[in-house]
Amino acid sequence: MNRRSGKAPRWAAIIALCALPFLSGNLWAERIKDLASVQGVRLNQLVGYGLVVGLDGTGDQTTQTPFTTQSIINMLAQLGTTLPTTQSLQLKNVAAVMITANLPPFARIGQQIDITVSSMGNAKSLRGGTLVMTPLKGADGQIYAQAQGNLMVGGVGATAPGSKAVINHLLAGRIVAGATVEREVPTALGQGPFVHYEMGTTDFGTTQRVVEVINREVGPGTAQAVDGRLIRVRAPEEPNLRVAFMGRVENLEVRPIKGMAKVIVNPRTGSVVMNQTVTIESCAIAHGALSVVVNTDQQVSQPNALSGGETVTTAQSDIQIKQTGGALMELKTGANLSDVVRAINALGANPQDLVSILQAMKAAGALRADLEVI
Repeated sequence: MNRRSGKAPRWAAIIALCALPFLSGNLWAERIKDLASVQGVRLNQLVGYGLVVGLDGTGDQTTQTPFTTQSIINMLAQLGTTLPTTQSLQLKNVAAVMITANLPPFARIGQQIDITVSSMGNAKSLRGGTLVMTPLKGADGQIYAQAQGNLMVGGVGATAPGSKAVINHLLAGRIVAGATVEREVPTALGQGPFVHYEMGTTDFGTTQRVVEVINREVGPGTAQAVDGRLIRVRAPEEPNLRVAFMGRVENLEVRPIKGMAKVIVNPRTGSVVMNQTVTIESCAIAHGALSVVVNTDQQVSQPNALSGGETVTTAQSDIQIKQTGGALMELKTGANLSDVVRAINALGANPQDLVSILQAMKAAGALRADLEVI
């Protein structure tokens, strides 16, 4: 009895170790809901033009933004106050803005949505302002929502003669639940007996795995791949049963195929983003920073008081050229993202130099990834 009880923990440990690959495999699985979307179930963009009032002297300069003045006159006319169109208004507490919002699918009348308000004139800040009731229109020109509310701006700023301090952005803000839906957009869940799922990216291997999982869990012949991105699924036509069916399908887990290695480079900001599948081949890189410094001094030649000469100004320039680094460094083959980052950091390159290095590595065939410049 004692020997058996002593061996049991060993077998338990072995079984636990054997089960680790299966447990780790499940960690890579993703829901179909995260990989694909239902065709036709989408957001709709809304846009509107309005006025923000109640600013503390930081609004538009109406002499330089005539559309703000015209909007104020039109708004007051609708409220029963008539002003001559030739009258010059000098208002500092009003700003013309553009309002944007996303109308979610299945939105119903009376539902509230968030909006973003952005200045379109020369206002200094929208902080503390209130958006006056503004209709939001869709691409068809119809009004789908009405927006109004107190604006929330995350930035802070202060100005004084000759000085200015700004933290974050002051000319754009949000109004949580600032618009009320006034018109619904009909959304159909599929066509007839079928519901179509669109994959987030075109990947034939992952699409086939999704089809196999649906057919295995729901029933053979339920799903069929139309192409590398579209999947046609047979679903019940009764609305309640269809919703329950789609809720079951979207929670099925699929192990997607490893994505394509990609490096995204933004040369304007020096940002470089790589995914985990990026690798490099063995290569040698020489990196050096070249800088040119030009200093110009203005020298004035002043003649004597009785000489009758003229004052002459001459420019003396001092040009210095410096080049640092340039040592040849060998990079070994990287098996994962951490190796790639560690190898590139060993060069001591800043983000701007990193863009040039990655482009050179791609041209030499050492970077095993798709390089995309945005």
